[in-house]
Amino acid sequence: MPAYPALIFDLDGTLIDSAPDIAAAINAGFALNGWPQLSPDYVERFTGNGPRRLILDMLADLGIAHDEAALGRAYEGYRAAYMENPAALTRFYPHVREDLAELARAGVRMGICTNKNDAITARVLAQLGLAPLFAAYAGADAVPAHKPDPGHLLAVAQRMGLGPEGWAYVGDTEVDRRTAAAAGVPFHVVPWGGGPRVEVPAAARLTRLADLLRPMPQSDQAATG
Repeated sequence: MPAYPALIFDLDGTLIDSAPDIAAAINAGFALNGWPQLSPDYVERFTGNGPRRLILDMLADLGIAHDEAALGRAYEGYRAAYMENPAALTRFYPHVREDLAELARAGVRMGICTNKNDAITARVLAQLGLAPLFAAYAGADAVPAHKPDPGHLLAVAQRMGLGPEGWAYVGDTEVDRRTAAAAGVPFHVVPWGGGPRVEVPAAARLTRLADLLRPMPQSDQAATG
């Protein structure tokens, strides 16, 4: 029997390596202001809080002065470029595709809670062939307040018809860990993306998603929240 009858996943950095596509879209927006072009590795350091915060954090790190008009151009340029082709360079992390399929075959119901734009999320899931595996998803702009606000995660749970127990959240960032903790649900971190930098108990650290196909001791489940 799987560890949980239902799971909600973060998307970027957890299921897919989307940093190259995000960086390409960010660079399209930055180019509108004559700002520098950035590498995927650099962009990935700032992901997890949604695209507008991503842009603001990078501008602060780069020391680039800007006004609201320039910020708006960069954001809209990013959004248009990403919406046009959001998964051209995106790849799955090791074994993710087959492990998700195995979880589905085992009867685990699954959802997505991501700070990616809701419409872009839908396109990414469709282009990667993942849409049929997930009962519900919610992007950052589909809820009143997004991660780390627990309401974002709980909104996905509500769409899936889940109660307060019997499910867990899986992610790769400190934002994800804080979101699960605030929602009062178990959290597991993947070993890729930002996962190695997240401090969690050993029981909460996955080697691959297939680990969630195996039952966990009750004490371990309690330790992951």
